[in-house]
Amino acid sequence: MIENEEVEEIFLILEDKLEKTVSVMQEEFSTIRAGRANPHVLDKIQVEAYGGMSALNTLGNISALDARCLVVSPWDKSLLKSIEKAILASNIGITPTNDGNVIRLVFPELTEERRKDLVKQIKRMGEESKVAARNVRREAMDSIKKMKNAKTLSEDEVKACEQDVEKKISACIEEIDKAVAAKEKELMTV
Repeated sequence: MIENEEVEEIFLILEDKLEKTVSVMQEEFSTIRAGRANPHVLDKIQVEAYGGMSALNTLGNISALDARCLVVSPWDKSLLKSIEKAILASNIGITPTNDGNVIRLVFPELTEERRKDLVKQIKRMGEESKVAARNVRREAMDSIKKMKNAKTLSEDEVKACEQDVEKKISACIEEIDKAVAAKEKELMTV
């Protein structure tokens, strides 16, 4: 890479934005329920307790019994009915079962059709991330062209910078493709 502070800054910004693009996509992937019991599904549920509203995860222990079952063990057994009511009202698509001590949430198996819909959603998220990466490339290329027009970079330096930008974008798109393929495999595994 060329020894130039402006060029270094362009590449630092480029790398930072590409990392953010991939991490945002990964976060979106984590919100997609793949038929496995994930305690984070209950993170936003509020329960009426002790005269106010409290987050479910502050009222007891939430653990995964196996790949398809979550167990909510409240510290105060008198809250079982309130917790059950809050889970039902949250519309997460799972009916709780209360045995007097704990609440069990059994996640149903995903149907083939639902799996395919989720794969389409994953691929769309991947494409959106690629578009974001290409927009980052355009910003970097514009900055390099401005430096060329201002005569702070020679033709050869501009070409070298453009090639470096392309390499970074290609690596980012490859990383996005790998993440999409991994999530697709996870979803389609029964």
